[in-house]
Amino acid sequence: MGVILQIENISKQYRLGTVGTGSLAHDLNRWWHTVRGKEDPYLKIGEVNDRGSKATSDYVWALKDINFEVQAGEVLGIIGKNGAGKSTLLKLLSRVTAPTTGAIRTRGRIASLLEVGTGFHGELTGRENIYMNGAILGMTKKEIDSKLDEIIAFSDCERYIDTPVKRYSSGMTVRLGFAVAAHLEPDILVVDEVLAVGDAEFQKKAIGKMQDISGSEGRTVLFVSHNMAAVKSLCTRAIVLENGRKSFEGNVDSAISNYLKIYNVSNKVSFSNKPLKNICINQDKNNIVIAAEYEVYQDLDLPNLGFIIYNEFGHPVLGGNPVILKSSILKNKSFKRGKIKAVIENPRLKDGAYSASIWFGNSKKNFQEERDCLYFEIKNMVELKYAYTSFTGSQIPSVKWDFL
Repeated sequence: MGVILQIENISKQYRLGTVGTGSLAHDLNRWWHTVRGKEDPYLKIGEVNDRGSKATSDYVWALKDINFEVQAGEVLGIIGKNGAGKSTLLKLLSRVTAPTTGAIRTRGRIASLLEVGTGFHGELTGRENIYMNGAILGMTKKEIDSKLDEIIAFSDCERYIDTPVKRYSSGMTVRLGFAVAAHLEPDILVVDEVLAVGDAEFQKKAIGKMQDISGSEGRTVLFVSHNMAAVKSLCTRAIVLENGRKSFEGNVDSAISNYLKIYNVSNKVSFSNKPLKNICINQDKNNIVIAAEYEVYQDLDLPNLGFIIYNEFGHPVLGGNPVILKSSILKNKSFKRGKIKAVIENPRLKDGAYSASIWFGNSKKNFQEERDCLYFEIKNMVELKYAYTSFTGSQIPSVKWDFL
């Protein structure tokens, strides 16, 4: 069927905190180089897009020298951590913004769902927005009429279809937005992480629809998600972005492994202006040890370090905290600062890559929550007769807690 999308040396540069170059002098300098046929002088400077490091330049490359091709009917997954450049890439492909350098070549119509409410007018009803989006895609009224009932039924918004969209919840908006984008027959469907806004039933329905679009209808899908299970079930190929650059391109299993390897070294994380200062997670023989240092401005009664551990596909497999486990060590404890450690005994997890989300506080207040802040790998666990593969609520492990 041939190449439907070609990306050649795409880069996108931003000036931190400003629009354009940020000053008249810089704008004039850029214009003067352009009229003389010379290269933009600001393309030679700038840093990679590492949001965790301190900036030493006013310019940052959100994307740098990205190249790839997409075949018609292919489902391409785009994965990477927050700030890697995924959404910027999709905005370039959707013509929301223009690249600083490089070229994008496409065949056919592109429909985008980049964030809740993309392309919707809040004052128009759901029905009116369907017709407006169809017209933007170049469809005739007759074509939209033929799809209207199917779109409304898929979105489950029939009761509110003649209500202004500004009164919709975020979940309703994304339902209708996806229904419009998926049913108005674009050649390329671009979907960002917005499906996370919907409930589990809608996510399952949306993934099924995207499989139909690519399979039976032969159209192309670009799919961004942090849910590795969705990427694996839906995509035929994937690329991994890291700090604005493409670090891997290939089959989905290899892409997921590559993505996880980037973060496996991050079994430690530090914060400067939060109660939890340092957190780390390690394997100690057949146990998992989570340790953290904390500091608060008042005595913290019953300090509580909760955790959820996820497998490589983003499914939670273990979770717990001292309150749920009714740990006796919590009694009569009150600290402003100290160390807290949880030893998860025989966690019954298979060898492989995992991530952990951490919650810190007490029974009255949530002081801090860090999602997917730790990445680690389990190796050489004892042979298991059974292992946890999903979290049902009953998988609360045996944990020893220490407050130092």
